[in-house]
Amino acid sequence: MAAPVRRVLLRPLRGVLTQIPGSGVASSGCRQLSVGLRVPAVQKPNEAVLESPSPWRLLGAVFVQRRAVLSRDRSPIEKDFAELLKQTELERSLLADHELRLLEDAERVSRKQEEDYDSDEDSGQDIVTAQDLEDTWDQKLRQFKPAQRVTGSIQKQLLNSEADKKADRTCLERCLADSLVLLVKEKIGGEDVWLLPQVQWENGETLRETAERALTTLTGNSIKATFLGNAPCGVYKYRFPKEVWTESCVGAKVFFFKALLGSGDLAPNKKGSHVWVSKTELQDYLKPQYLEQVGRFMVDL
Repeated sequence: MAAPVRRVLLRPLRGVLTQIPGSGVASSGCRQLSVGLRVPAVQKPNEAVLESPSPWRLLGAVFVQRRAVLSRDRSPIEKDFAELLKQTELERSLLADHELRLLEDAERVSRKQEEDYDSDEDSGQDIVTAQDLEDTWDQKLRQFKPAQRVTGSIQKQLLNSEADKKADRTCLERCLADSLVLLVKEKIGGEDVWLLPQVQWENGETLRETAERALTTLTGNSIKATFLGNAPCGVYKYRFPKEVWTESCVGAKVFFFKALLGSGDLAPNKKGSHVWVSKTELQDYLKPQYLEQVGRFMVDL
């Protein structure tokens, strides 16, 4: 009973609303539901709001390392440790075929000395024992003359080359018993700073490709190096001097990649533009925070 009464009471109001455009009430006899909520438009992918650019500039740097050319003589503790490893390996190893053959020969000789030994076991053949082989090998070893090892005064002459005497750190022919690292001088703001070779990352390339470009774009470069892996071995973040700050860039993030020098060198195009330095000499060029990051992944090979 309540429903018919409600329809009768709402009929005049319905007639008024049908005259108002946009009310959502149709003039037909069918009721329609109108919701006064605004549905947001679906955002297309190409209409996505672009994020604000990062204030940090991405750089790729290469850690080019020349391995040691000469090996130094072992220290007393290194000699003792090597002897300990050799003795441990001998004690834990299994007998080799030659050692087993020596035991078999010794057992055969002991059987020959017994009274009930049957001579038919040898079948009348001449047996070459393992000891006979050792005697033959010893004769060949006495005839072998190994190459002379560079020691004493000759080694000192090589370790103190002309480049070492001149203290020419742009030359690769120095510190032959140590690993050397390539550093280049770059101008950041109004200051000359020693850094590893680096360039800015560009769209469409990986960070390793950026590091490779940092090496190939050096002036007078004939270096051929082998990169070790596709992942960076370290990262360093630093701020630019305040005089070169901008709203869109306040500093840089440098991603380091390791590479081993194969051949080639940098041509001396400008005095003091590059140096090859050892691990102990890095502190003469790099700033402390930068040196701390580089020292984390520098290993003498």
